[in-house]
Amino acid sequence: MDLFEAGLQARQADDQPLAARLRPRHLDEYIGQNHILGPGRLLRRAIQADQLASLIFYGPPGTGKTTLASVIANTTSAHFIAINAVLAGVADIRQAVDEASELRKLHGRKTILFIDEVHRFNKAQQDALLPWVENGTIILIGATTENPYFSVNRPLLSRSRVFQLQGLNTKDLENIALQALADPRGYGNRQVALRPHALTHLVDVANGDARALLNALELAVETTEPNTLGKITVDLEVAEESIQRRALLYDKEGDYHFDTISAFIKSLRGSDPDATLYWLARMVYAGEDPRFLFRRMLIFASEDIGLADTEALQVVVAAAESFDRVGLPEGRFSLAHAALYLATAPKSNSTLAFFSALETVEKEQGDDVPNHLKDASRDSEGFGHGAGYLYPHAYRDHWVAQQYLPSSLQGRAFYQPSDQGREKDTGDQVRRRRELQLAAMVEGEQHSNEVLSFSPPDQQRDQWLKRAGGEISTQLERLRDRLFAPLNLERHHLVLDLESNTGLLTWEAMRRVPEGGVWAHSTDKTAAIALHETASYLPELERPEVMQGPLLELAEQVDAREPGLRFDAVLGRNALGPLGAKAEVAVALAKQLAPQGRISLVETLSCKSQRLHQLVDLDRLDPDLGERLIAAEEAIYADSGNPQVNWDVDDLVAHFTAAGLTQVQSKVESLQSQRLIELRQLNHWFSPGGEKRHTYANFLAQALDKDELRQVRKLFDHCLANHTVTWTTSQVFLVATFGESTVSTTS
Repeated sequence: MDLFEAGLQARQADDQPLAARLRPRHLDEYIGQNHILGPGRLLRRAIQADQLASLIFYGPPGTGKTTLASVIANTTSAHFIAINAVLAGVADIRQAVDEASELRKLHGRKTILFIDEVHRFNKAQQDALLPWVENGTIILIGATTENPYFSVNRPLLSRSRVFQLQGLNTKDLENIALQALADPRGYGNRQVALRPHALTHLVDVANGDARALLNALELAVETTEPNTLGKITVDLEVAEESIQRRALLYDKEGDYHFDTISAFIKSLRGSDPDATLYWLARMVYAGEDPRFLFRRMLIFASEDIGLADTEALQVVVAAAESFDRVGLPEGRFSLAHAALYLATAPKSNSTLAFFSALETVEKEQGDDVPNHLKDASRDSEGFGHGAGYLYPHAYRDHWVAQQYLPSSLQGRAFYQPSDQGREKDTGDQVRRRRELQLAAMVEGEQHSNEVLSFSPPDQQRDQWLKRAGGEISTQLERLRDRLFAPLNLERHHLVLDLESNTGLLTWEAMRRVPEGGVWAHSTDKTAAIALHETASYLPELERPEVMQGPLLELAEQVDAREPGLRFDAVLGRNALGPLGAKAEVAVALAKQLAPQGRISLVETLSCKSQRLHQLVDLDRLDPDLGERLIAAEEAIYADSGNPQVNWDVDDLVAHFTAAGLTQVQSKVESLQSQRLIELRQLNHWFSPGGEKRHTYANFLAQALDKDELRQVRKLFDHCLANHTVTWTTSQVFLVATFGESTVSTTS
């Protein structure tokens, strides 16, 4: 490089826009996106460890995608190549691959290929990258403003980890503006005074876009004359001239189009007229085609309102016809009319029943049309088609109970009426008539051998009778969903599973926070080892952090691995029940929560467990023996020294409130299930037990002699052996967080 070329490059650097000159050089200079770059987050760990796999950065313009790639380029030891998909082609990809292959072969050095606007590559160009990403010749980092799940080929996407960048918040934008005034690469060498109201205006109108903010600031500074002392003052008037109209993110063929129409539809479905008008206004403001909006509202009128208000469809049709006659701008009244009607109408999605019926047709073998429903006009004499059909108009209310479904589907219900609007009355009538039809079907089965002989068994009704067999898995699924619901997890959150013995909550947490991190704790060493071995099949950076030991030592275990780490969410199932030091554990958990962090727990309320004596007929025993049996069993739950039973929901709430947590909410629920009591279960209850293994008989023996114990066992065998009983379990759900102090307990 000669002096002329060096001077040219220096002038070009000085001539760069402010946003380019201020581009951060390392992570400490990077502002914003803490949800993926904060302490302990996966991406930060990967950058610091220089263990990057292929990545795709997805987010609105001006949120720092290219800047983040630049930071990685300055941090990693890998060779860094950058191209822009707008200008590059397959030849550029081939040149980059050749360069990467050479470095890998001769020096064993990795190469990172950064492709800006990667969604601009067509399918062939993206396919050209695939083999080199697959064999590790290049590590791909792509940046895109379009949803990568639509704009990037699925094979390439499956080999990359997607990180979503969000619009910068007010604090981040303010820090960026102040940094521009202090940094020598910006205006650190000039006297610039930015008035608070001017800064507020620039940040507000920039709408989360750092580039828009810096461009406006640059225009304000460069076009403002300094005073006699050389000082430039940017006041509100100058700021308003520099950035006058908010830039609205909207692309009629891209992500923002689909996201905004989705928000509009969901606001309609949620019966929120204010949000409905806001999203409608955003789309109209951005130039969305009103006919597209009417088309979506027509679908909504049938899909989400349906029979709850049959006039909804008519209103939208009339509004659409009105718009065609009037046009813009007055046609906006018709748009608003239709949208407000839909938002305030009662809701029902019962029309989705059609798709349940369609799924049945697709998956199940179709039976013949029932004989009484067949066409009698052609072959009633030869085959008896139509025989037995009951003509509804000949009966009261023009209806009669008879079966219209094929034999194997009798009793199947597709349509589920809602209790909204006009459909409520319709639903009551449908349900009553179904009951009569079902009664007619049962009556027919009891008196007709034909049904039993020739009709295949109704597998759906068999499933209804056997539901108890699958209740445990169903209950666990519901409990898991119930625990996660109040946490409002985002993809970048850090989650702690308190007692992850089976991994039921750990693996679900990993699915919900793929860009954050999951820590799993277990008091059981064997369970912790099993969880760690299962996780070893995952890539190192994606594994949960597995800890083992007493809950009271949780803080030490976390700080030993990541000092100062705090969790956005903590959840657990039966983590506290057997512990004696529940109050101390509550304090330890409170210290592990980040600001606004939440904890969600469920604990079996053992003091309200199902009493076994309630399952048998005590009248078969001598009254005195029955009373002593009850007293002996109740003594189990009155043991003040047993941490499993010596607490109630109020104690749990008090512990977490005293620990400094607020918004402590608890709810006790009784869960009833059908449980088959097998002989082996009875044998377990009535085994002698011992000092370390207390059984039911072990406790009863403290109040009953051997002969009385034999009488009780005989009663249990008679009433329970191989019988299904209704079993009641009490659980307390507790949610706590930081915020205004409230305590709520419901049962």
